[in-house]
Amino acid sequence: MQKLILSTFLILLLVPFSQAFSAETTDTTPTLSISLRNETPFIYQDSEGYTVVVGVVENNDSLASITNVMIQVNFFSGFDPNPLEVVNGHTTLQVIPPNGQSPFAIRSETANPNITEASVSLLPFNISDPKEKKLTIFYREVFLDSSLHFSGVLQNEIAPISNTNVYLAFYDIFERILRVSTIEIGDVESNDVAFEFDESIDSKSVGFLLFSESDKFYSDFIDIKIPPLQLSTKLVVISDVTVEDTNGEKLSELKVGSTFNIKSKTLIQFVADQESNETAYTFYAQIKKTSETPDEPGTVEFIGKFDGRFIGTGLETQSIDWVPKQTGLFFIETFVWDRNNVPIADQGPFVLIIVN
Repeated sequence: MQKLILSTFLILLLVPFSQAFSAETTDTTPTLSISLRNETPFIYQDSEGYTVVVGVVENNDSLASITNVMIQVNFFSGFDPNPLEVVNGHTTLQVIPPNGQSPFAIRSETANPNITEASVSLLPFNISDPKEKKLTIFYREVFLDSSLHFSGVLQNEIAPISNTNVYLAFYDIFERILRVSTIEIGDVESNDVAFEFDESIDSKSVGFLLFSESDKFYSDFIDIKIPPLQLSTKLVVISDVTVEDTNGEKLSELKVGSTFNIKSKTLIQFVADQESNETAYTFYAQIKKTSETPDEPGTVEFIGKFDGRFIGTGLETQSIDWVPKQTGLFFIETFVWDRNNVPIADQGPFVLIIVN
């Protein structure tokens, strides 16, 4: 399995400032064809004490792509007109297309508790050769419990690419960017690449923009709303659904004709039969091939089951063998029922896989 390294511009837990911590008026003097979307970008202190400024730069030119867009941030104390620090940083996207936008996240160089204010200004930039919008992102159900998790696929059908990243820009109810997370993909041949996101997020986030860029191509922005917090009321919680080869290596890309194990961890929170302290169950894994039409549910490729018995409470592991018989993009659905065919768990998280 290609190891996907999840990195972020910002620390995952946002630590809110007091009302005394606020932004200075942002320098919005027009700079050729770009501008800041909000006059007061979001400013906060992360869990390590660094001050972070987050915002969006817009390319207002309808014809030209731009690159090397640099933002200068002056960090101040509340008592001195001279900045404590001056930090320059770039936008998330290397190239912003015509009428496009890109978030940015710039962090102070030191964890200075005296920083209480910041101002933002745009520096000169360069006109760029355009990139083609040839990347496509597919994603499955977004699920929020103690963390936000979903799986997706980056589709590249044109030519080999490099320096490929998938980005998530989280925003609040005021449409301010709060944080930018990066999933590093790297080199991609002319095929599909699966990725996953499973991290804690700030409680202020109400949605995120999902997008991608490589050395040659970029994707549309997908605006995804974060679902309400889902707390299970069932006996069992399904988590950590993975696909492994016979050596136990986790995979997101499989080969036709080989044997793979669909594994899941399930946590039983309380037993149905208090007298025997046992709960008999059946774990199901259903694999569907995705449809070319987004509104269609997909066709069932495989259904497997694992019969087990919970003794008391705690964590159990299930495993089902599967041999793919055709190529394509598939997703896995998981369920746990009791022996009377009554669901005792909410449906598990979707997992996307590619079969070549």
